[in-house]
Amino acid sequence: MSNSSNPSLILASTSVYRRELLERLGIPFTVISPKVDETPLPGESTLDLALRLAKAKAAAVAKDHPNAWVIGSDQVADLCGAAIGKPGNFERAMAQLQLMRGSTVTFHTALCVMKGNIETTLSIPTEVTFRKSSDEILESYLLTEEPYDCAGSAKSEGMGITLLEAIKSDDPTALIGLPLIALTGLLRDAGFVIPQKKSTSENT
Repeated sequence: MSNSSNPSLILASTSVYRRELLERLGIPFTVISPKVDETPLPGESTLDLALRLAKAKAAAVAKDHPNAWVIGSDQVADLCGAAIGKPGNFERAMAQLQLMRGSTVTFHTALCVMKGNIETTLSIPTEVTFRKSSDEILESYLLTEEPYDCAGSAKSEGMGITLLEAIKSDDPTALIGLPLIALTGLLRDAGFVIPQKKSTSENT
């Protein structure tokens, strides 16, 4: 079966991490940046924020592409009810890691798959326990990997794993930014064939 048998698919995100994760499924897709205000609403929980933004990102792209399936996703890190965002620079990243060391942070990774009026939105929680690392270790890590575009200031798929004591999740790629186990199920329900059998011409 060729790739053309699958419906059209769009990733409503410019995240390098989400694009790389979606590429693992071996299906063609287009990347479009959603125009969404990510400001939290007054009194909004971290889970509700992640769910709302994932749906908003999908909807922002789906309105202009009614015949395509659109994937929206958002991740919010929660420490004792407070949202931990992307640090942006060394100083804020250092402050985040100092705050989180020895604590367990819940990463809410929300996912929305949408086409027209059809929509499924869910969230996969990941509990991450940070080691009680010294300032010297935290500084060394930050200067080595520079994870300033990552909520929580640590890349679990990279050297950031050395700062962690435990990870608990039903979907191991959720922490990186896109829960592929959940997404695969939703795409199959939408009519996608995953994985696809290569055609004879592709095998020769």
